[in-house]
Amino acid sequence: MTEMTAYTPGTFCWIDLGTSDAAAAKKFYSELLGWQAVDMPVGPDMTYTMFQIDGKDVAGMYQQGADEQGIPPHWNSYVSVASVEEIASKAKSLGGTVLAEPLDVLESGRMTVVQDPTGAVVAAWQPQRHIGAQLVNQPGALCWNELATRNPQKSSEFYTQLFGWTAQTQPMGETNYTVFKNGDNMNAGMIEMTAEWGDIPPHWMVYLTVTDCDASAEKVTALGGKILVPPTDIPDMGRFAVVQDPQGAAFSFIKLDNPPA
Repeated sequence: MTEMTAYTPGTFCWIDLGTSDAAAAKKFYSELLGWQAVDMPVGPDMTYTMFQIDGKDVAGMYQQGADEQGIPPHWNSYVSVASVEEIASKAKSLGGTVLAEPLDVLESGRMTVVQDPTGAVVAAWQPQRHIGAQLVNQPGALCWNELATRNPQKSSEFYTQLFGWTAQTQPMGETNYTVFKNGDNMNAGMIEMTAEWGDIPPHWMVYLTVTDCDASAEKVTALGGKILVPPTDIPDMGRFAVVQDPQGAAFSFIKLDNPPA
């Protein structure tokens, strides 16, 4: 278990779910992962749900509104930054698209949402009162973010320049896997999408830690979700699965062989 009090700029710090049915999603994730849901008013007839473990924030959720009509339910990944204005400006100069210009989120912080040149979407978070996840690398909490892209070279060039990451690529089966490092710390991964992925768009995938991958996969099905990739071993890493909640948002979970202390 790792309890966080601050994030170095460039580090993934938060995830939240945009969903078409907040009440049903709240029930699904609470039963699957043992999350406690705390609803917070954020405007007229608007609520943001904090998911917690032992009173510590681990993820968020919101009901999709009119501005997200036509966008399927999905998980968002946030990178902690020193200035969202700088990130938005740099993203444009690197060929990205700013989907949400820098804005204040009450007194919690400032954010911007960026689409990279290959189509994947990531958010940047400038913390004020809310740093992001207060717990990581424990059952039910975030442990990894992974980019799936059809153009690894272009993606790598974009993100290393945008966030100051370094990229290390090595063979993985019939393809390659890239680890993005923020300073000396492993921060995220990147995998190339092959023809087998079909028409799935490029995206950032969130990984949550579980104590038993197979049991968690069975529970997903029992709760009305779907298995997209059945429990699979990753040598020297752990056992993972890719699943979909009943509203259609995809995410992954993994039983790590050697979880961080």
